[in-house]
Amino acid sequence: MEPLFVNRVANSGLITLNLEEMLHPGERVVYDIKDNLFHGLMLREKDFREFVKNNDWTQYDGKNVAIICSADAIVPTWAYMLLATKLQGHAHRYVFGNLDALEQSLFEEAIAAIDAEEYRDAKVVVKGCGNVPVPTFAYVAIMQKLLPVTSSIMYGEPCSTVPLYKKPKAVAQ
Repeated sequence: MEPLFVNRVANSGLITLNLEEMLHPGERVVYDIKDNLFHGLMLREKDFREFVKNNDWTQYDGKNVAIICSADAIVPTWAYMLLATKLQGHAHRYVFGNLDALEQSLFEEAIAAIDAEEYRDAKVVVKGCGNVPVPTFAYVAIMQKLLPVTSSIMYGEPCSTVPLYKKPKAVAQ
């Protein structure tokens, strides 16, 4: 007896690519250099170096850190670089910029880690909605990575997709 319902999605050979699942799960935190400013106006090198030397950087272990200065102050570039020397080896990822810049960096990292060859000649559905907002740039970046290798790319959910790309059939000579 034939089954009443056939799961055509399961039998379709579609591969679902969920960018949100590829993101590093570490906590996102902001390091605001304003807390190191002298009278909230400028950074004093001696004081800052002392802070950097004695601070417990293990609190950033495995975290993703956005480094900012929320005060309108004079902060030399080397100060951000000095922070990086201490975050290296503790934080998973650190960037200069706000949480949006950090999230972009994490998506870039996730997309760069994808082995495009795993999708060679595959029918791919790039998942379109989830718990974490995926920025538009990430969808464009994944297209750039997958277009050279896939046979087709769709957007959405396997049960309801928007076709975006289908590899042209080879022309017989």
